[in-house]
Amino acid sequence: MKQSRAFANGQIEATSAARVGLMQIVNPTRKNAITAAMWRAIPEAVHWLHVEAQVRVILLRGAGAKDFSAGADISEFTELRKDAATARVYEASNSRAFAAIREAPVPVIAAISGICYGGGFGLAAAADLRIATEDAVFAVPAARLGLAYPADAVQDFVRGLGSQMARRALFTGASLTAKELHACGFLSEITSADALEAQTLTLAEAIAQNAPLSLRASKLAIRAVELSDEDMLREAEILGAQTFDSDDYAEGRAAFAERRRPVFTGK
Repeated sequence: MKQSRAFANGQIEATSAARVGLMQIVNPTRKNAITAAMWRAIPEAVHWLHVEAQVRVILLRGAGAKDFSAGADISEFTELRKDAATARVYEASNSRAFAAIREAPVPVIAAISGICYGGGFGLAAAADLRIATEDAVFAVPAARLGLAYPADAVQDFVRGLGSQMARRALFTGASLTAKELHACGFLSEITSADALEAQTLTLAEAIAQNAPLSLRASKLAIRAVELSDEDMLREAEILGAQTFDSDDYAEGRAAFAERRRPVFTGK
């Protein structure tokens, strides 16, 4: 059953169908720039998709099939990011949005086309998997605006881009091509603009067919390794051990023996 919910006056849209969640950034007249209200809405949308709609994977994209996101809406900076005090409040909402993507219990796939700048680039960096069109362009223009990028989000750039490419992106503010980011491992695939939607949906559906408990344990283990977090690694080990007593493990074994596709329930 398809479910939908709008956040931030419709500028963040969440939809679920067949265990696949879709979250759209909807501000196409401004190249899907993200307003303060939209930043605040992103954690709400992730929560709704995972907890209420019970999706097993989230697909993140910009509306309009042209641009992923130009990043934070600079037109708001005069009031909402005018000094250190206001910037701290503003960036706290940024950080919560990045964390919602990064820490979502289910895998998040970013489908990237056109412009992917600043905060939009940050959201993509926080995702688990990234597929982009051949003409996608990436940049972190913070240094050209005279401000610093949120430190917690820089970690996502370093993990996704690698140390050298992250430095290049942050120090120069220059644009990077999809080809360059595929070469450094930030992108798992590059595709044509016409094929992006179908290709990312195919990947999302393949993930959604797998056991939710297994996906959650794997995502947590990967994050633990990336962060060198021993406590998180132990938590991932506990989750992994729990899968052996799950109904899904019994279903997986039965389906394998019967040569059929398993039907997982997340229990």
